[in-house]
Amino acid sequence: MPEPAKKDEMPNGEKVWSLGEGMAPEDLDKPIDTPPLSSLLIEKPQSGSIHVGEDITFVAKVEAKDLLRKPTIKWFKGKWMDLASKTGKHLQLKESFDRHSKIHTFEMYIIKAKENYAGNYRCEVTYKDKFDSCSFDLEVKELEQSQNVDIRSAFKRSSEGQDDAGELDFSGLLKHREHKQEEVPEVDVWEILKMARPDEYEKIAFEYGITDLRGLLRRLKKTKKEEKKCEAFAKKLDPAYQADKGGKIRFVVDLADPTLDVKWYKNGQEIRPTPKYIFEHKGTQRIMIINNCSLNDDAAYSVSAGEDKCTTELFVKELPVKVTKGIEPIKTTVNERIELECEVSEEGAQVKWCKNGVEVPTGPRSRYRVKSEGTKHWLIIDDASKEDTGTFSLMASGGTSEAKVQVDLKPLKIIQDLQDTTVLLGQPLKLHCEIFPGNVPGRWYRNGQLIQSSDHINILQRAKNHRLEIASATIHDAGDYTFVPEGYTQSLCAKVHIIDPPRVHLDSLNFPDNTVTIVAGNKLRVEIPISGEPAPRVVWMKGERVILESGNRVRAETFSDQTSLTIDITEREDTGNYNIVLQNEAGEATASIKVKVVDIPDPPEAPLVPEIGGDWCSMTWEPPIYDGASPILGYFIERKKKQSSRWMRLNFDLNKETTFEPKKMIEGVPYEVRVFAVNAIGVSKPSEPSKAFVPLAVTSEPTMLVVDDVTDTTVTMKWRPPDTIGAAGLDGYLVEYSIEGSTKNTFFSPDDWKVTNTELTEKTKYTITGLPTEAKILVRVRAINAAGASLPRTLQHSILVKEVIEPPKIRIPRHLKQTFIRKVGEAVNLVIPFMGKPRPKVSWLKDNEAVDPTQVSIRNTDCDSIIFIRKAERKHSGQYNMKVEVEKHMDTAVVDIQIVDLPGPPQCVKIEEVWGENVALDWTPPKDNGNAAITGYTIQKADKKTMEWYTCLEHYHRTCITITELVVGNEYYFRVYSENMVGLSECATQTKDSALIVKEGMHMKNPEYIDHDFTEPPKFTQPLVNTFAIAGYNATLHCSVRANPRPKVIWMKNKIAIIDDPRYRMFSNQGVCTLEIRKPSPYDGGMYSCKAINDLGEALVECKLEIKGQFGLWAYTVALGVHYAPLCNTR
Repeated sequence: MPEPAKKDEMPNGEKVWSLGEGMAPEDLDKPIDTPPLSSLLIEKPQSGSIHVGEDITFVAKVEAKDLLRKPTIKWFKGKWMDLASKTGKHLQLKESFDRHSKIHTFEMYIIKAKENYAGNYRCEVTYKDKFDSCSFDLEVKELEQSQNVDIRSAFKRSSEGQDDAGELDFSGLLKHREHKQEEVPEVDVWEILKMARPDEYEKIAFEYGITDLRGLLRRLKKTKKEEKKCEAFAKKLDPAYQADKGGKIRFVVDLADPTLDVKWYKNGQEIRPTPKYIFEHKGTQRIMIINNCSLNDDAAYSVSAGEDKCTTELFVKELPVKVTKGIEPIKTTVNERIELECEVSEEGAQVKWCKNGVEVPTGPRSRYRVKSEGTKHWLIIDDASKEDTGTFSLMASGGTSEAKVQVDLKPLKIIQDLQDTTVLLGQPLKLHCEIFPGNVPGRWYRNGQLIQSSDHINILQRAKNHRLEIASATIHDAGDYTFVPEGYTQSLCAKVHIIDPPRVHLDSLNFPDNTVTIVAGNKLRVEIPISGEPAPRVVWMKGERVILESGNRVRAETFSDQTSLTIDITEREDTGNYNIVLQNEAGEATASIKVKVVDIPDPPEAPLVPEIGGDWCSMTWEPPIYDGASPILGYFIERKKKQSSRWMRLNFDLNKETTFEPKKMIEGVPYEVRVFAVNAIGVSKPSEPSKAFVPLAVTSEPTMLVVDDVTDTTVTMKWRPPDTIGAAGLDGYLVEYSIEGSTKNTFFSPDDWKVTNTELTEKTKYTITGLPTEAKILVRVRAINAAGASLPRTLQHSILVKEVIEPPKIRIPRHLKQTFIRKVGEAVNLVIPFMGKPRPKVSWLKDNEAVDPTQVSIRNTDCDSIIFIRKAERKHSGQYNMKVEVEKHMDTAVVDIQIVDLPGPPQCVKIEEVWGENVALDWTPPKDNGNAAITGYTIQKADKKTMEWYTCLEHYHRTCITITELVVGNEYYFRVYSENMVGLSECATQTKDSALIVKEGMHMKNPEYIDHDFTEPPKFTQPLVNTFAIAGYNATLHCSVRANPRPKVIWMKNKIAIIDDPRYRMFSNQGVCTLEIRKPSPYDGGMYSCKAINDLGEALVECKLEIKGQFGLWAYTVALGVHYAPLCNTR
């Protein structure tokens, strides 16, 4: 029975009960038997009290001196909530072990506690069969808050979507606390909410403007948790109680008003008085006693008095079941009944029966039966056997009992022994014996081998009698027979003799017609079973020749149950009949077998290739002369390129015919083929290769066959080459025609087509001549190559042999629809196409006059006219009229040609006026504009002193200009070029007079100047600077020098000049001198100096260069001749 915990006075005056392990004070004098708990916990968690938002730690310690491994600990809240699954932001579980003190420390750390964290907690520690637990309480106090706060302003959301959304806005509350004079709300919403039903909360919040309904409900829930002062109970129930299974527990409450009715509840169900539940009244105390506690009594209990109610929890601990009376050892014989009895400390306890440490099966089909009555348990074996010998044990939760069971055999008596027997082959054989006890099974052996019951052997047992019966005895049934009773060392023995005449058992060979087939070259061994008692003498013969056992290649061997014929390497000559003769005292037997030696067939003869295509051919061959004494099943065909030695198999399924068509060959490549014959034995050697052949294919038919021209006696056809030509190439084309109506048949026969060209034509255009006028013909064209003629391309419709008049039409090119402009000296070549049939007549006129053929060359064809001028002159300009005529039809066109040249210079360039720094010029356009419009002028000026011309203005369009910004005191000449689309005129027109730019009242006197001496000796304006470099990375040294004349720069290392060293590069630009050291090594460090020398003197600057890097690694790589580039910067 647990003890009630002590009352602790809290700062606010409240009394909190913490869960302990004792009894109520008034029940201390009542003795109750409680089994002791295992003491694993040396320090138990203590109850605590904190405010909302604070942290608290509970510590439990276990001593590990007697423990082989770490114990298992579980933390619970209430009865069943395992806190291991709740760890996270607010709960952490930690474990540690001190090796010196050998103490396990377990901690439960609660972070920022909330109000709902308050309650009863439990810590359970388990190690093998040891168990210990401890309960403790956690009280979480709510922070004091002012009650005079406007609820409607307090429950407004501080921010949407943040972590504190829905919580109280404490800043708003603080503002209310700072003002001494507070505005009291007109309506007390809290009282309204407390009196209202939960389904009316939302309506009330909306009515009074409260937007944070979730925070309001949370606050209202907390408010409702505040318990009113209990008026019915002077003393309530403890928070929790603990009792042992089978024990008794008392719940006691003290009423303030004894007249109130009290009701007890278990898990919300009212408890009625029974022998298990007893209710007592002692003054103001109301007591409920629960007798014989079971696991079903582990529940939540409550008591109500009037409107008040208090609750508690009962934990029922199950005690271990102990063995009060152990199992007694038993010694018995087989087939007897065995009962093992054991008694435990508790009725209905769960126990486990084991044999040699293994649980005994107790199913419906098991030999073992289990029975229990009260605290007694039995294990029953109705029919004991030898295998039941062993150690049987009973295991309970609180102990184990075991005992040995010995099962022995009963003594054996032989009533009738086995008798020796002699039996003829095929006659029944019976062996009989009789022993005691009668229910003992046994085993039969022949020559030491166990005999099993089968169709041939029948083994019977009836009580004491044991029989072995064989309906038809065989030679194998002879031998020494033994009967061994199971479990006994004694045995019964007898000998059985079988007499049999000799026999040859050819049926067991399963050879059709007693014929043995063997592949030539293989080893043949024919083993023929024989029988006979005693063993017969065997003779093998082939014809009149006896086969001896001492033969080399062919020999015979004889054993007790078989005879064999062995041929090491079979040959075709071994085919024939072999006779076997057997003799013994009982008689004689003969037999005969036939040996057939088969082989692979001979290779076929070389195949023939009678027909060849573009990528295929057809081949034939004759079957082989010798088929290997086995029918030919088919053939394999292979091919290869003549130049190659690699053969390729063409068929993976046998070809049963003697013809084949290889495909997918490369056109134009010579091939060879060969054949393999296949029978049931294997594949023959390959045949001789065929003669080499080359696959060639005719081309595809010509394409796009159309009529090009038709006259009264000729038809001109044109076409395009075939799409596919192939490796045989294209030799030419054959054109054929057929006159419609030359035959009565609708379709043309091969005899109706006439070849127009006796020799092949290579062109894709051909004119058929000598045709009758107004006849209708069909035309077709074939492409010819070395493989033959292709399929014909036939015109789809017939052609009327009659010339058709087509009116002429000139097709002026787009660039000739405008004026055609060329420069003098360039060539003119104009092609003007036209149409018309028959061939049109073309004539040209220039400015309505005939064209001079010596000046302009004109060439006309059937479809165009060409004007050609080798070297154009300005006189070739003009309008050229073209006229094309076909009988009475005519078409004309005009081509305007303009030959342009450079213009002449302007006329009469003169200076109109000079004032200040300005000069006004005027001129007239040139007489010759070069047969093109003047597009502008270019004006140039020249100083009279130098007469070097400078352009003042280009592309100027007017004929007068004012030149400004002239230099005072200079005298200028001016000239003007004219410009057209060809370019500037070859010469310019210059002013006759010059223009002097003077300024009145000012005369300039030129001073005399003495040239400055710029020579100076070398001087370094920027010296060298001490530098650090990384091994393997390029380094540069810089300095600048000033000198006149230009100095000679010399770079030195350790005062030794650097000359023609490929690892150094030297630069000098505008006085800046640079020395580049390519991928330096530690050996490149030292004093570097730069010296500048000219005729007036010399100067020197120095600096120190240090190379940083792994010197040892660099020296090692240099010694190996390997270039080393550092992978990291060591600065």
